[in-house]
Amino acid sequence: MSNQKKAQANSGTIALNKKAKHEYFVEDRFEAGIALTGWEVKSLRAGKAQLVDSYILLKDGEAFLLGGHITPLTTASTHVIADPTRTRKLLLKARELDKLLGGVQQKGFSCVPLALYWKKHLVKCEIALVRGKKDFDKRETEKERDWAREKQRIVRDNNR
Repeated sequence: MSNQKKAQANSGTIALNKKAKHEYFVEDRFEAGIALTGWEVKSLRAGKAQLVDSYILLKDGEAFLLGGHITPLTTASTHVIADPTRTRKLLLKARELDKLLGGVQQKGFSCVPLALYWKKHLVKCEIALVRGKKDFDKRETEKERDWAREKQRIVRDNNR
């Protein structure tokens, strides 16, 4: 098992959307539950999920996760026809839904999932209101990240 897989197993993280953090400025974060079927939960326990090109659809006062891919296990979904990219309902409180709808409709934000993780025995989805980055913003973020990494190296080498 690789170090990254071990870290995810220990922290409770199932899947991350790294592309979203690169493409957008995160303005506000929310925690939502997900309505799942049995085979999906078993696949998530095995870490078979991806959020790369997924997004949140807000429709009729409800939120749905579109494009999230949960690969079915061959042993768990023998009697069920499994659709790995089906639309999954997100479980949010009315106040949180109102904030999301207001941000998307009035302020022009987008709504994307950032992570899937375990919270006790439940699967939670971290979703965020985001604003798109321009190319120069992405370069600036990368420069800051590189400089922070370089500072850590300098401090570590000086402490030896």
